[in-house]
Amino acid sequence: MDILNRFFYGNSLKVWLFALGLALVCFLVLITLKKIVGNKTAALARRTANRVDDLIAELIRLARPYFLLAISVYLGSRFLSLPASVRTIIDKIVIAGILIQGALWGNGLFEYWRRRLKKQKQEEEDEASVATLTALGFLVRLVLWTTVLIILLENLGVNITALVAGLGVGGIAVALAVQNILGDLFASMSILLDKPFVTGDFITVDNFMGNVEHVGLKTTRIRSLSGEQLVFANSDLLESRIRNYQRMEERRIVFTVKVVYNTPAEKLAAIPGMVREIIDAQELARFGRSHFWSFGTFSLDFENVYYVRSPDYDTYMDVQHAINLAVCRRFQEEGIELAHPAQTALADGGSFATDSGK
Repeated sequence: MDILNRFFYGNSLKVWLFALGLALVCFLVLITLKKIVGNKTAALARRTANRVDDLIAELIRLARPYFLLAISVYLGSRFLSLPASVRTIIDKIVIAGILIQGALWGNGLFEYWRRRLKKQKQEEEDEASVATLTALGFLVRLVLWTTVLIILLENLGVNITALVAGLGVGGIAVALAVQNILGDLFASMSILLDKPFVTGDFITVDNFMGNVEHVGLKTTRIRSLSGEQLVFANSDLLESRIRNYQRMEERRIVFTVKVVYNTPAEKLAAIPGMVREIIDAQELARFGRSHFWSFGTFSLDFENVYYVRSPDYDTYMDVQHAINLAVCRRFQEEGIELAHPAQTALADGGSFATDSGK
């Protein structure tokens, strides 16, 4: 038993064995707990639709053995009398393990969110968002691990002042060289997260309009009504005023009906009711108003408003087509003549005057 009391590097063999045993027991307990809790949490996650248990199971899975070993060694070393230099080395190793494990957990949290969103976009067949998510994942990992590396180097006693300064100058130079590309890339991420429009939406940008075909990392492509493809830089697109017609619940339509001046007053009074009946007969239309609002140059003008219960442009045109035909038929039945511009030649001096459409 005397050998247990012999001192090695400032501690008796008994103390060394106790510290080693404690570290080993802690490591085995932590590994066992990770396995048991991880399996139970994973099984619970498979049985439920709750996302929290999925995330907890993922974080437990990411706990690395070297991190658990570093914690165990640190706990065992607390019972040893060690030189300050050795204690500092152990502390640095433990801090390095914690930093790396923290980075893994941070990356795991982001990847968990990114995978779920990516799966959703794949189900929606939104390829542009999937590509943007992939690029976003690369940037986040780059920033995360670069930050952890700098902190690790500082923890190990490396003078990082010059390194950070060099990275700063180099980063500025690179940013200036690719500022347009970076601007479009971040604009793409903004489109992905804020969703002012998605693929398939009908939008107008300034004087251009069309259906969104593709939202890429640098550009967005729109198919115009006349058939050509319009390509916008993402940064320019977000700086413009965008009208997204796909987000409309109803489309407000204003149209004018013009009748000749010699239409009898009782028939003029009946026109709003006729227009209302015609609009109400359309399944996808909701009547707004109809008024005799203007004495035109060659006609009496009625302004009419209705709402189409669909944002689709073709649907609106089908409804307007049906309303126009119904107005023509009803006015013919009622003997109401639609006005049209005409010119009448006068005999005195050969001058011309605008007629009322008769």
